[in-house]
Amino acid sequence: MSGVIYAYLAASTAVFMGANALLKTYANGAGVAVLIAALALFCLGNYIMVWVMRGGGLGVAISLSAVFQLLAITAMAVLVFGERPTLVQGAGMGLGVVAVALIALGGKA
Repeated sequence: MSGVIYAYLAASTAVFMGANALLKTYANGAGVAVLIAALALFCLGNYIMVWVMRGGGLGVAISLSAVFQLLAITAMAVLVFGERPTLVQGAGMGLGVVAVALIALGGKA
């Protein structure tokens, strides 16, 4: 995958992080407008993901996106919302990183 595809992946991850932050805010009691904004961001993030899929294929794009979002949103949850993953959850995230590295480095079939 090219650097441009990784840039789209980073952009979609940032948009999805914003959407999830809004959802957390909505879950904590914010109004419906916050929910609508979150849904709009999810739509934008998925639109950006189309470009990632065109460049890297569906399986690779979704695998990369899932782990990038997992790490980014976990970092946000820890730093912004004060959440703490357990040791087992941390190990799972580490295994996810290894899995994505194998997928990304595996090349085309």
